Amino acid sequence: MNISGTRVLKTLALALALAMAGVMGSVFAAPAAKTKAAVAKGAERAQTWTASSGTVGVRWNRDLAGDIGLVLGAASARHAQLSWHDHETFDLGRAGSLEFDVRNGNLRSFIGGALQAQGGYVIESAAGRIDLTNFRLVPRLGESPILDLVSADGKAWFYIDRLMYELIDDKQRLAVRTMDVRISPELAKRLGQPEVADLAIADMELSTQVLRQGMDTAPVLGSIKWHGNPVPGVPGATYQADLFMQTFTTQYSRCDSCTGVGGNGRVVFTPASTLRNNVNNGTLAPTVPGDPLGTSSALYTADIPWYAKFSGNFPPYNNDQHPYLIWNLYRFNADGSIDQIGRSGVKHAFLTLNTACLDNPGDSHILGRGCSDLYSVGNNDTNNALGPRNEIIPSTNQWGRCGSIYDINCDGIANASGNGSYDQRLIVRESQISGAAHAGATYMFESWYLARQDVNILNSMATTRATFTRTSVWNVGGNDQYKLGPAIDRWVDPASPGPNARSVDVQTGEGRAKVAVKATDLGGGRWRYDYAVMNLDFARVKTSGAEPNLRVEENIGFDRFSVPVGAATITDLTFSDGDLNPANDWTGSIRTGGITWSAPSRSDTLNWGTMFRFSFIVNQPPTAAPVFLNIGARGTPQEIKTSPLLGPSSPR
Repeated sequence: MNISGTRVLKTLALALALAMAGVMGSVFAAPAAKTKAAVAKGAERAQTWTASSGTVGVRWNRDLAGDIGLVLGAASARHAQLSWHDHETFDLGRAGSLEFDVRNGNLRSFIGGALQAQGGYVIESAAGRIDLTNFRLVPRLGESPILDLVSADGKAWFYIDRLMYELIDDKQRLAVRTMDVRISPELAKRLGQPEVADLAIADMELSTQVLRQGMDTAPVLGSIKWHGNPVPGVPGATYQADLFMQTFTTQYSRCDSCTGVGGNGRVVFTPASTLRNNVNNGTLAPTVPGDPLGTSSALYTADIPWYAKFSGNFPPYNNDQHPYLIWNLYRFNADGSIDQIGRSGVKHAFLTLNTACLDNPGDSHILGRGCSDLYSVGNNDTNNALGPRNEIIPSTNQWGRCGSIYDINCDGIANASGNGSYDQRLIVRESQISGAAHAGATYMFESWYLARQDVNILNSMATTRATFTRTSVWNVGGNDQYKLGPAIDRWVDPASPGPNARSVDVQTGEGRAKVAVKATDLGGGRWRYDYAVMNLDFARVKTSGAEPNLRVEENIGFDRFSVPVGAATITDLTFSDGDLNPANDWTGSIRTGGITWSAPSRSDTLNWGTMFRFSFIVNQPPTAAPVFLNIGARGTPQEIKTSPLLGPSSPR
């Protein structure tokens, strides 16, 4: 097959209006008018603006491309410098343009036109040559916002979805900040790998100049609905922040030295996560229907600030506050125990689409009531959007920008992160998700948005089931059985723990943890106890300076875990932190009356967003007993005694 030639697809140009109108209208629409007269007046100010010229950027996942046999040639006619997010950038042809409808200064819908890159790529593959020189972005007729990446012969071997965009620079520029480029089912079939269809293989960005016609008289919009602000006309009521994880899926991104089932290669997985703000406005209603955690206790929904790092200082915190995203992977072992086997760094959010809003603030850096937003696979796999967890104070969701990997010298000017494609990612070894050693195991991904002053962190996280098979890539199946809450609650349900199991909350002024236990009768008077300790957002933090120049100097979780055992005979002490590195394993010791596991150093503490497992075998059945967590930094308290769980002896 030879994928070449030229064919103009004029008949699809008008489809941009149909494909994009719904989402663009929800993103850029003005707030609902208060009266019919105001609506009519707004309609009279409808204008047609034009977006033309500018640039388009492409950042390929070259590791994934190589896995499936796509050989990417050098980019032709690209700019000399990469973009901030490492995109190879091309000029857009001046002959192409997009026309869109504007009302009250807000983009409502596209009504025609097209754009074309000047330059591009030639890709060699088992399916033949794909000529993406001077590629075009063509909307699909009758689809939700999906664009086809059209090659020189007029064929769409890739398609684009999950666009995030805004009007910037006093509405003189249309900026698409990120969009996923995916493998079409047709290309996957031609490659002989149907399982790779729809995988995100690149990330794109777009910036175009806007020609405005008429005066823009729209007011600058903002919010008075910040967390803690009073609700007008409702004495004593305040707005409260409560962000929900609406749904997410996860895909394979790359692998280092992978050999297949039972191998030692490092595998990277990345989610696409969709959130939604609370829907309540004086009446309780489900934000995520059908889930026990799907209805917020916050009666009045607060708007949530969503400002990109280094973008300036804004209300309500006089900084560049934004949410963060982390993700984890768990293995539920056939013997009934659980291990957290993978964990990511922190994704810094930067923009909200505000789709499906119940109350749209008209600002793409403020999440309104009932508004949804999505961060896609390509964007969550971006070097300059990710950072380490220890820069975040988890219980307050404040970022220590000063001295961070993005502001090393604390001058308030962003520097590149220095991340490579295996830094700050969720990485798991092949042997941890496959092979005879884990026969009968099941797996779950966990994704979690962290928003400042969120009143319920448990509904801003969720889990989905995953299955793993190996072809040319590690395929993630499942992506189902979705449920709000942390993975530890799917191991032991606090509301219905079952026999010989229990879960307790550990709530402090410095954050929150969960501890769960299962006691398994092995017969012959022997019992195995498996304890899982999930540090949700606990940290003892030392800081200096103040926002926006806050520095996090120390961010420490727990460094010891103790279980009282009385005079029991203990064997088979086990510790699992899920990373296969014995150098940082906690050491277990049996002393009179108890077992204690201790971290080897302050850099190996049980920190926020992380779960460790502690197990042993004993000759006593379970009875009610607490456990003890020691905090790795000085302060008061130094040790936390939990509510009764299960253990082989009475509490001390």
